[in-house]
Amino acid sequence: MESKEDETYQVDTHLPQELGSITVARNLAGTALREHGYQGRHEDVLLVVSELVTNALVHGDGRPALRMRANTSHVRVEVGDSGKSLPRAREPGPSSGWGLHVVRLLSTGWGISSGDGGKVVWCELAERLASVQVRPAEA
Repeated sequence: MESKEDETYQVDTHLPQELGSITVARNLAGTALREHGYQGRHEDVLLVVSELVTNALVHGDGRPALRMRANTSHVRVEVGDSGKSLPRAREPGPSSGWGLHVVRLLSTGWGISSGDGGKVVWCELAERLASVQVRPAEA
């Protein structure tokens, strides 16, 4: 029998090629996180979803595809588009944006997969356990 930890919530959808898709993607991701009881920071996941969908709309081609897999402690977000041009990390700032820099900082891992149908930018996030302070044993 699977525990709740082993169960995975899935989102697979194509989004309209319009900026309103950022809100749609955030709403879908938020619902997935709440319904499956993800214990990590929902705000972090919603922010990377926003950044990846925004990048696909602004720099990619075609309708973005959102795929998300989540369980109580781990989330993988993938956003694909039909563009062949691969994203590149730039020095973050007001003129170049913060997108991939934010994704890199909030994620436990991220990357880009390319293929005949375009590209997918993915990232993974995990619940952060509270830090524990260990005191030295008293003599």
